[in-house]
Amino acid sequence: MDEYLFLLNIIKEAGHKIRQDINKPLNINAKSNPNDLVTNMDKSTELFLTENILRQYPDHKIIGEEGQGKYLSSLDGTVWIIDPIDGTLNFIHQKSNFAISIGIFKDGHPYAGAIYDVMNNNLYHVKVGEEAYINETMIPPLNDTQLSESIISCNPNWLVKPVIKEIYQDIILDSRSARSYGSAALDFMYVALGKTDAYLTLRLHPWDYAAGLMIVEAVGGIVTNQLNESLNPLYANSILVANKALHHEIITKYLNKHQDTLQKIHTERFSKG
Repeated sequence: MDEYLFLLNIIKEAGHKIRQDINKPLNINAKSNPNDLVTNMDKSTELFLTENILRQYPDHKIIGEEGQGKYLSSLDGTVWIIDPIDGTLNFIHQKSNFAISIGIFKDGHPYAGAIYDVMNNNLYHVKVGEEAYINETMIPPLNDTQLSESIISCNPNWLVKPVIKEIYQDIILDSRSARSYGSAALDFMYVALGKTDAYLTLRLHPWDYAAGLMIVEAVGGIVTNQLNESLNPLYANSILVANKALHHEIITKYLNKHQDTLQKIHTERFSKG
């Protein structure tokens, strides 16, 4: 079966299983800190996806948030990058506003991405080089906006951190307003749909952004780190997602003046690959 069609089938099947079990008791554990949580549902969903992908394509490789192939050193061959539940805190507290996110790369090149908003039954997807869709409806190209008329998505936690708030606060103050949704995958999709105009965050892992960058780029959006560099999907990075004009405005008028600080943050926190 074509990998793209298999991707769409398997992600919806995984979402169906989550909906069936959404009200069952959860086993919840902390990972890197008390707010970085993982549940038995995260783990079982990743296992379901991994087992089915490798049964269909035994020579493919997988990078998964909950442990599969995290330490791959190259994207040679076909690599699936999986976040089984993006927005775990939302999943635990709200039972909504979370997504399954899967990006496929072939020999380092993006091939296809899908993000499934499980509880709203909305499947965002693209085969690179073709149009992006929400379910069966094509997503239209993005319109440009200026910051003063734009809604920015940004986790408010960044705005109270001593160094980071100095970088981000003027962007938020000069925008029309700000929002925070708690799922990076859905934040990418809201930019792709024009519901928000930019998404700004200091750190995402490959499973957070692998699928989203393909869908946003398919509708004319720009995805880079905050030094205006392209992303390497083997490594964590800072993120700026926006329509073309707004991305240019945020980089040139707001982030470039903090270049030295941002460069220091990137050197300390992120591998260059």
